[in-house]
Amino acid sequence: MATTTTNANALLVAITLALLMCSPRCIYSAERRLLVNMTLVRNAPALGAFCLDGSLPAYHLHRGFGAGARNWLLQFEGGGWCNDIESCLERAKSRRGSTRYMTKWEVFSGILSNNAYLNPDFYNWNRVKLRYCDGASFAGDAVFKNGTSLLYFRGQKIWEAIILDLLPKGLGQARKALLSGCSAGGLASFLHCNNFTKYLPSNASVKCLSDAGFFLDERDITSNHTMRYFIKDVVSLQYAWQGIEKNLDENCTASSLDFPELCFFPQYALKFITTPFFILNSAYDVYQFHHILVPSSADPHGHWNRCKLNPAACNPEQLNTLQEFRRDMIVAMGLFYKYSRRGGLFINSCFAHCQSESQDTWFSADSPRVHNKTIAEAVGDWYFSRRITKEIDCPYPCDTTCHNLIPSTQALVQDLRSY
Repeated sequence: MATTTTNANALLVAITLALLMCSPRCIYSAERRLLVNMTLVRNAPALGAFCLDGSLPAYHLHRGFGAGARNWLLQFEGGGWCNDIESCLERAKSRRGSTRYMTKWEVFSGILSNNAYLNPDFYNWNRVKLRYCDGASFAGDAVFKNGTSLLYFRGQKIWEAIILDLLPKGLGQARKALLSGCSAGGLASFLHCNNFTKYLPSNASVKCLSDAGFFLDERDITSNHTMRYFIKDVVSLQYAWQGIEKNLDENCTASSLDFPELCFFPQYALKFITTPFFILNSAYDVYQFHHILVPSSADPHGHWNRCKLNPAACNPEQLNTLQEFRRDMIVAMGLFYKYSRRGGLFINSCFAHCQSESQDTWFSADSPRVHNKTIAEAVGDWYFSRRITKEIDCPYPCDTTCHNLIPSTQALVQDLRSY
């Protein structure tokens, strides 16, 4: 009997030690996924706030608790842009342009997790995911109709409608708040950061975070401004109907009178953001690599395809081009890095796009690290002013902690609109 008891105790100790050694990853694998239901903004029509197809905008809210009950994290969903009537009409028939086609339940993980082991600084906050359905990073304010087609470019109104819906639910009494977003949603964080503070109490701690939203105004490998022309089309499309340009920072547009659409790019808008800001980005962001630096139009014969799918397959000339792109990104953030006292940075050398919503990259046993710090730790240290957080990784291939999240071959042929 004593032997049986001893063996049982030994087994219990072994299991406990194993869990402790692999935490938080093992805990994550044993956890049930957190699914959060969609909330339609019923009062949106009163503001003229509609998705591209005229459906109601929506968000997902998971309530905070305990010490985080009066803290709020708002996360903009990403999903590319549409830059002409044809692509916007096509988008309106999909989850990118209509809540009718969206999943009604969303998985909350990473920065949206409610597990203290997996999201130690924000797990008990009120966490909101703003669904993206306007095609222009929540920035337009216009309607297009030609007798046969009708499109609502109402991103700005969607933003306002969701905020007004959340204010009486507790956002209006927030003590701490973080406006975040991924990809096109990360760009929305730049565009709406200053405005966000105006809705909240003057004594609230309000900050903003962009994940994979620092899109560069960079020439492609054939020296063409593919991304600049694309963004110009996005802005011109909605500006042509008196929509998007008026919602860009007026100080920025005043300083860029010849090319006001450039204020859609974070590198030009950043210096006009007065709210504390954190930039999370890969120096080799795969979206930018595949669609800004080497778009299909610049590589019609697919010479870069192997390199796109596997960085280890890049030849020396291609690697040099990638290193130049990294340098340009760091230079574009140079003044922010050097002079911003309240800003934060985490620029790693992983081939990835969006790292805050995935548990593996946000905070787990083998998450990407820069100077032995995970993304979650870096963001938390910055938000709570525990220490200065401006981490820039060494160039590829030095970082062995990366999760290289590279799209499939099929995704390589997708364009800027639907990535």
